[in-house]
Amino acid sequence: MAPAVSASRARLRALLAVATLAATACGSAGALTTAPPPVFNNELAHPSFATPVFTAAPSATPVPTPGANSAPPGVLPPVRATLSPDPVSVAGSHGGPMLGGCSVFPPDNAWNQDVSSLPVDPNSAAYIARIDSFRQFLHPDFGSDPSYGIPYVVVPGSQPFVPITFNAYGSESDPGPYPVPLNAPVEAGSDHHVLVADTGNCHLYEMFNAQQQGSGWSCDSGAVFNLNSNALRPDTWTSADAAGLPILPGLVRYDEVAAGVINHALRFTVDETQNGFIHPATHQAGVSNASDPPMGLRLRLKASFDLSPFHGESLVILTALKKYGMLVADNGSSWFISGATDSRWDDNDLNQMKTVPGSAFEVVQTGPILRG
Repeated sequence: MAPAVSASRARLRALLAVATLAATACGSAGALTTAPPPVFNNELAHPSFATPVFTAAPSATPVPTPGANSAPPGVLPPVRATLSPDPVSVAGSHGGPMLGGCSVFPPDNAWNQDVSSLPVDPNSAAYIARIDSFRQFLHPDFGSDPSYGIPYVVVPGSQPFVPITFNAYGSESDPGPYPVPLNAPVEAGSDHHVLVADTGNCHLYEMFNAQQQGSGWSCDSGAVFNLNSNALRPDTWTSADAAGLPILPGLVRYDEVAAGVINHALRFTVDETQNGFIHPATHQAGVSNASDPPMGLRLRLKASFDLSPFHGESLVILTALKKYGMLVADNGSSWFISGATDSRWDDNDLNQMKTVPGSAFEVVQTGPILRG
């Protein structure tokens, strides 16, 4: 499957107004970080899949972990990461997604909301027609190619924190340090996302346009989400995603699909968005065209759409789209659904999704369009 059209240029173009922001370094590549942990204004959550779990090597000195009122640990020497089975639980007792013992947001979080009974948006047909003007069918933006999709890693609470330097949107980023292994996987293509789920502290760390640098990382923007909280990022703030949303909670993950159920909404892209957003999105990266969908717009697969011809992985995904739907999260190729990198995907099975037309979806009402 061909990779999706990059969202970077559209995103950076839309955010050109903030290009004058001075590069903000929230950790320096050679110094210890001893400042108290930042107060994160944005707190959402994310799930996991069969991604590598990084386990800190044994150490004679206990590695401190950040608590609600404790200072983060200093920057320690790089840890040799070892691969081990992903400790993912696909669903908790409340029915919502789980990751390594952490709920991926509370049960009443927007990502975990059943939208099958919500009213249809009056502008639904216009939005669908606009998205269809660029592309008419659903497309899985992931597959068995290990360089395809968006990778992420799961780390324990003992994972050392490292400095993070921001090169573009430091004023809208959560300051470091972050517990990102120096060998964490970076998304292929131009967006270079890095996603880290800290299951010891139930926090998600995400970076956009990231690269390993010295004893830490540099990136254009970074966001931290508390998986136990429903708090959103401040309005008008971006994240590692153009919409200001977390990325990991909206990925199609192999472990969930293999278990037969996805208990959350999915992330997808459209070619062009308008300059507005709907919560839980907090940021716009679009143009002055009201016919374009805003960031955070929620779509669901129509209840009347016949799923009897589908089977396997595609059936699980499409079933979730009827109940939880999907959110506009970035500018890219229209109808491209994001999934986690995993070589176990069956591409022939996933190809069934390419027969689902955009007309099989409808927009649901979840809140007003806000302007930045």
